[in-house]
Amino acid sequence: MEDRTRVPGTRALGTRALVALCASLALLAAGCGGQGDTGEPSPSKGGGNPMNPVTPVTPVVTPTASRPVPADGKGSKDPDDINGDGHRDLLVPVTSRKEDGHGRTAVVFGSAKGLDPSTHAVYDYASGTVTTADLDGDGYPDFVSTERSTAQEKPTVAWGGPSGPKAGAEATEIQVPGGLSGEGLSGPERGDFDGDGHHDIAAVRQDGSVTLLYGPFTRAGAPARSDSRPGRGSWLAADDIDPTGKAHATGLLVHEGDDGEQTGGVLYRARTGSGLSRTSVELRDGNAVAWGDYDGDGARDVAIGDNGSRNNEPDTGEAPEVVFSLAIYPGAGGAPATHKIPPSKNSSYYGPGGYNSADPDGDGKDGLVVATDEGALLIELPAEGEKRTKILREGPARAEGKKIPARWRHARPFAAADFDDDGKEELILNWGTGVLFNLYGENPTHWWLTDGTSSRDKTAFATTGFAGRG
Repeated sequence: MEDRTRVPGTRALGTRALVALCASLALLAAGCGGQGDTGEPSPSKGGGNPMNPVTPVTPVVTPTASRPVPADGKGSKDPDDINGDGHRDLLVPVTSRKEDGHGRTAVVFGSAKGLDPSTHAVYDYASGTVTTADLDGDGYPDFVSTERSTAQEKPTVAWGGPSGPKAGAEATEIQVPGGLSGEGLSGPERGDFDGDGHHDIAAVRQDGSVTLLYGPFTRAGAPARSDSRPGRGSWLAADDIDPTGKAHATGLLVHEGDDGEQTGGVLYRARTGSGLSRTSVELRDGNAVAWGDYDGDGARDVAIGDNGSRNNEPDTGEAPEVVFSLAIYPGAGGAPATHKIPPSKNSSYYGPGGYNSADPDGDGKDGLVVATDEGALLIELPAEGEKRTKILREGPARAEGKKIPARWRHARPFAAADFDDDGKEELILNWGTGVLFNLYGENPTHWWLTDGTSSRDKTAFATTGFAGRG
């Protein structure tokens, strides 16, 4: 029995049918306590950033008019460039008032000037875990999900194109070689596990082992080849594909299941030219995971730590070395380094929460973005000592006709990416109303793309008007 759990931010969602295109966009100023008509939410009660009170807040106007999705892209190597126009897009979950049991995700499209919230599409999927990857190598990411058939889950793919998957197109069931198709596969994760530049898929079998399906795939859903790795996995965390298309073998973490308590997993490292290792490294317990280059040596490191989830059954307490701590396993090998994250005195029942990696100053070294009871914390690890920077964005004092307690107004980190090609990554934070968001981070409705760690935003918008929610 679990006391509280965390649901990590989803990197990419989507699947089979295009149900709404360019729905009306809600102004953040109208729905999130904006400052006058700037369109930007107030980062604190007084209108300034308590972490940087002398920095003025830059007005960010979110346009209300929707524009058609650009469909003249020539294709790219970025698995998050849905229309292949050379600009990274952002995929965000959205909710709907429709009681049809479907999940929905919005694609907010990028442009030469960065993310453009006025240009977006909403996709519908039936169930399961979803991700995007260019399986057939045509330059347009495909939407991969798991479809339940009787007691089994099977991966399916909706083929992408210049405008994303086609409306009404049937999904293709991915072929699983070696007689494994009847055993069920769940939780597909994208990667380039052999470093050959083609996008691959890893998924968990019922026995906890991992099936690896290597691209390119045929339009019949057949991979170029397949492989497997042992494990007792419940879910996977893969290193990300380089958005520039540079060959980069991606490692894979096979994480054990849990009942609220912190559990660990095994790490399969990867090297370009040799692919995913056959032997694994056992990791310490921790339900929060992120990949990044935290020491700047060019090798991909793994961070794993306490996400605050607990099992409240007797005799199930966490080990002292796990509580409020994280460990970073160097990509070049060697012993992990442990870092403590002290709990907040003003608990919101959320922190410390999930992890993301970000390079907001463009120096080539990632920092670790950790969800806390007080918003988000960027932890950087320079040679001269650890550096911590607090990042705060807040939702409205009232939403959906209800007063929002101050401790539940803090936005949570979702991801990080460079949308305007300036070499620096924007931090993506979100916020939503209700217990599901306060405890688990589910159903976010308001979004911020920060200008580094400052109080300024590149853009801010709400998804309350997406998918008929408004």
